[in-house]
Amino acid sequence: MLSARQLKMLTALQVKKYRQRYQMFVLEGTKLVEELLDQQRVRPCCIYGTSTWAEQHSALRKRAGKIFQLIAEEELRKVSSLVTPAGVLAVAQLPEFHPLHEGPAFYLDGIRDPGNLGTILRIADWFGFSAVYCSLDCADAFSPKVVQSSMGAILRIPVAEIPFTDLLPLVRSRAIVGAVLDGEDAFCTPLPSNALLVIGNESVGIRPEIAQYLTHRLTITRATNSRAESLNAAVAAGILAALLVANARKKTLP
Repeated sequence: MLSARQLKMLTALQVKKYRQRYQMFVLEGTKLVEELLDQQRVRPCCIYGTSTWAEQHSALRKRAGKIFQLIAEEELRKVSSLVTPAGVLAVAQLPEFHPLHEGPAFYLDGIRDPGNLGTILRIADWFGFSAVYCSLDCADAFSPKVVQSSMGAILRIPVAEIPFTDLLPLVRSRAIVGAVLDGEDAFCTPLPSNALLVIGNESVGIRPEIAQYLTHRLTITRATNSRAESLNAAVAAGILAALLVANARKKTLP
């Protein structure tokens, strides 16, 4: 059973300001809990599971050890962000961010859709990006919706909220590549392998005060018979990340 204090804290962690106050966030579901226990970067604080879940996942329950606590089904429904709770919920400490200077990175300018942000984290994880930097008006990377849609990438990819002007001193030696509607054809333009890849807001794109720093302005050219107005931000991020990595691999071929 949860104490009144635990119930209050778990409910509060659905809100960004309390995640920042307590320096903790929530992960739900067996897969995320298993990944949390499999890594060393993010410290698990407590794992709450129902008796049914504990019986069905006895090995995982044993691995959790002293930080595991039984929780009633009705209690889990009160603190879960899911329509159908997955039987287990973990609380973990927010990881410290250490800027990585090798490898490509994303800068997300006003990505407000949690699904897009979570998907971009998965893309960064898939293609081996070193970090994902977010403008202050992005969706919170540690919100329940982003954590779920990241499919575990939030545990592996360093993420930080930072104004672009504060990031500039860290990326002075890098190419800054931006996805725009009036740029060079991304499929025909050689891309630097260590670039900072800027992805703009879903509706308005990259804001002018950031676009002025782009060293490469790229467009994902659409088919001549296409009537689509634009690409989803996460889709554009995936295409450009793939092109960047493919270009880097070509340079290493004999």
